[in-house]
Amino acid sequence: MLNNAMEDYMHFLRIEKGLSDNTLKSYERDLKEYTYYIAKEVQKSSWDIVSRNDIISFLYMLKDSGKSSATISRHISSIRSFHQFLVREQIVHQDASLHVEKPKKERKLPDVLSQSEIEALLSIHTNSPLSIRNKAMFELMYATGLRVSELITLNVSDLHLEMGFVQCFGKGSKERIVPIGEVAIKAIDLYIQTARNKLVKNNTTNILFVNQHGRPLSRQGFWKVLKKIALDAGINKKITPHTLRHSFATHLLENGADLRIVQEMLGHEDISTTQIYTHVTKTRLKDMYKTYHPRA
Repeated sequence: MLNNAMEDYMHFLRIEKGLSDNTLKSYERDLKEYTYYIAKEVQKSSWDIVSRNDIISFLYMLKDSGKSSATISRHISSIRSFHQFLVREQIVHQDASLHVEKPKKERKLPDVLSQSEIEALLSIHTNSPLSIRNKAMFELMYATGLRVSELITLNVSDLHLEMGFVQCFGKGSKERIVPIGEVAIKAIDLYIQTARNKLVKNNTTNILFVNQHGRPLSRQGFWKVLKKIALDAGINKKITPHTLRHSFATHLLENGADLRIVQEMLGHEDISTTQIYTHVTKTRLKDMYKTYHPRA
């Protein structure tokens, strides 16, 4: 009976919900593990007699086997959705998963480049249209903390170089104004004056940063460029398009910037998201202390 209900639920997800194969496999994997535990470990033969304590017992088993908070949270989502289905189909009378809480997410500290690594990354020899574009892109990202999705969708008209700011649209199409420093302004101006038209060629686009074929640069395209330049600069850290954004925020706070100002520039709705960078700066402070203090 346990497996029959699970198969009915999978059929419901496949036919009525129309979920993708990957999502279906994820649900099926989680629920097979859960069903096996209920049948073998707590020896229940009917979903109607499964209790909240049985679910919690299963989650403790996952935790003891070394599963991460994210994996356990995913299992809870699958179990909740399944039990809601059982109630709707009147297979059970009560939802045993109703008051099962998800574990708090582990907040991973972001990877950040040091100021000397940023200097190395941005020391790009501007001897071709593409290298001029790369220098302008990286200088703008580090100067503003833009997300890569915001950077690659910027239009030329979003720049206000004389006034020293860029206008961008973040998550939920929320507009924000972010200041740009002089170094970035010079790099962007050089790109617009000397390189962009050579890359755009006969294409018609208002997008600021284009690829070698004159079409808008993709996220993957940006990432490939970043990884190659980081490697050439001798940076061995794991680096992603978000690394420049993380470095922007961390360096501002290290140099005394107000948290609220950084929050506004990053476009964070909740200041608790920005506060992760205060933990990064404290960690870096401890590392520097251990390195340089004679009695550390």
